[in-house]
Order: sequence, then structure tokens, then C-alpha cells
Amino acid sequence: MTDSDQRFPARLHAITYGCEDVLLFDLRSADSRPLPPFDPGSHVDLRLPNGLVRSYSLMNDCAERHRYVLGIKREPASRGGSNWLHDQARVGMSFEVTGPCNHFALQETAAHSVLIAGGIGITPIWSMVQRMQALGRPWQLHYRARRRACAPLLEELSAPSLRPHVSMSFSDEDGVPRLEMERIVRGAPEGSHYYCCGPLGMIEAFQAASADIDAGRVHFEYFAPKETAATDGGFTLKLARSGREIAVRPGQTILATLQGCGVSVPASCEQGVCGTCEVGVISGTPDHRDIVLSDVEKQSGKTMMICCSGSLGPTLVLDL
Repeated sequence: MTDSDQRFPARLHAITYGCEDVLLFDLRSADSRPLPPFDPGSHVDLRLPNGLVRSYSLMNDCAERHRYVLGIKREPASRGGSNWLHDQARVGMSFEVTGPCNHFALQETAAHSVLIAGGIGITPIWSMVQRMQALGRPWQLHYRARRRACAPLLEELSAPSLRPHVSMSFSDEDGVPRLEMERIVRGAPEGSHYYCCGPLGMIEAFQAASADIDAGRVHFEYFAPKETAATDGGFTLKLARSGREIAVRPGQTILATLQGCGVSVPASCEQGVCGTCEVGVISGTPDHRDIVLSDVEKQSGKTMMICCSGSLGPTLVLDL
């Protein structure tokens, strides 16, 4: 797993059309040096000139060290990230990049890999496809989109070498509202690893279909939160390293409280999706609202995402 806190400048080398509402951004080193290596499923944080920091999946071949390619969809409910990039980004601009980091790692030695993607969720999956092909490992992709016009990478996935491994379907063509997840999961070879990235409904259907499969073989990544952030407040933060005590008031998240008190903490999505704001918990019981940590990790109570999670008790001691 790649998990890096490296920060470095990168220059926007090219912007290309991906499909309706999706642009592909090609970032390269500002000084022509190789970029930090990454594994399929990785993402990087991009600091935009408007001050926002956003996480985006790396979609290119991980063997490429000279560039990072990000497929970014313009989201109607964008909080300023995708809209800014679609409207304001220009070739030649420089950005601060942090990462890469991976919470959706590919198990390269698996007997078989089942890849499931919905819409823009194809971006990390495409990197996995390229890696599996390079390794000569067995895999199958099930790709679903609303329409062909809004499905990235159709041409690439239709290449003769990939066609036997790829099943594509579109809601407006076959009249079926969603993938038959139960059939996909049950029809896979014994010992398969499963990967799913897409809209919330797709991932929930995938989780239900794979509920009785060993959790170590089930992998998924969300692009949007499942729950609203914990903003009830009414508890005290104790920062173990500095000894500070800070009250979290109603209406505020832990992250907002810390930032308001001058405590610098890395953060990106502010929705519990990317994992950038993960902080160690020394004592107390977190009220987990993220979709990064596994159920086992949440039950351990050793770490939490402070952008969206709160506290179930009066005091929370953090490794800050």
C-alpha cells in the first residue's frame, strides 16, 4: 500500500475530454523528475488556488512515473472543487500535490479479481485493469453508466485485448435499473477478490451481495458520504501532545473547532471520504461517520476522521 505525506509541485501538462461532464487532467513534475510511485487504487490531494484541497483517484498506469492522470467529473452539488477545475484550470498552472495514498489497494496475487464500476467510479478501477493486464493476472470488469455519452474510457475498454474481460451496460439501453450484483458476486471463481467503486446505491447493493464473503476479499471505495457529519458538540477535546483542552460547541465539527483555535490538521474532502484527516485516538469513544475505516477499525477506536466524526462521551483525547 502506498501511503505518503509527500508534498510537491506539479504542473498541469494537458486537459483532455473524457466524456460528458468529465475532463482528464494530466499532471507532471514541475522539475521533470519522476513523480512518487503509486499503486492502483491510490489518490492524491490537490490544493487549488482558491484554497480548497480535494482528493482525486489516479487513473493511469502505475508503471508511469512521469505523470498522474485524474478523471474529474463536474458535480452539480460541487463545493468548489470540480467546478473550479472545469472552469478555471489552464494548462501550465502549478498545483501543490500531496500523496499518493491508498485505501483501496489491489491484491495483485489474488486468484481472480472482479472489478465493478459505476460512472466516474471507473477511474481507480481503470488503473487496476492496466496493472492486471501487465501482470497477466485473471480479471473481469462489470462497468455500468447511465448513458454512453457520460461514460469515460469507452474506447479504451473496447480494445480487442480487453474485450473478453469487460462487460458494459447502460441504463437507457437495456431497461434494467442496475447491475445484478448477486449474480456477479456468486458467479465469480472461488477465491476471487472483489472491488467496487461507484454511486452509493451501487456500493450498498455490492455490500449486501458480498455480506457472507471474507471481508479481506471485499474492497470498495465511496465518492460521497453515507452519513451527515457529527455536529452535536457538547464535549471536550484533549490534545495529548500539547496538553490543550478545547470545547467542541454544538454546530461544529472537530476539524472546524481545531482550525478555529489555530490547530493545523491536514484535511481534504471534509466529508469522511478521503482519509486525509485521520487522527489517532488515545482515549474516549468516537462517533464514527466516515466511510474510510473498516468496521473492525471503527470498533477498535484507535483512530478517527475528525472532519465528520464526533464523540459519544464527554471527553475525547487525540494524538495531537
